[in-house]
Amino acid sequence: MLNQGLFTSKTDLWETPQLLFDQLNEEFNFDIDVCALAENAKCKNYYTPETDGLKQNWEGTCWMNPPYGRKIVKWVEKAYIESKKTGTTVVALLPARTDTKWFHEYIYMKAKEIRLIKGRLKFGDSKNPAPFPSMIVVF
Repeated sequence: MLNQGLFTSKTDLWETPQLLFDQLNEEFNFDIDVCALAENAKCKNYYTPETDGLKQNWEGTCWMNPPYGRKIVKWVEKAYIESKKTGTTVVALLPARTDTKWFHEYIYMKAKEIRLIKGRLKFGDSKNPAPFPSMIVVF
């Protein structure tokens, strides 16, 4: 019998673990968090649901940890498109769902780098790890 908790969540917003962000920021020096809430933004500059990062032009080095629900495909597509602009790099924290259409259309054989994360991340102040594996994708 499958554990239904593995396939459901009360939210599609997963706050980036600070240590993971700090390590990546040390490497990439992010300019903007393109998908944040005011209370969990990882960069001084950020887009919120109200400013809608999907409608903005992304420039510089961008951090993206999008909502993991059905709209994730729009965020992954946007990251891919924006990364094609000269001087724009997008680093994304995503669920490692290598069986999805969005993975094959926008990441596999197209991203500059895919880093699979060993184990399961603990997002925000969660006591338990995520019910899914994660990956860092560099566009």
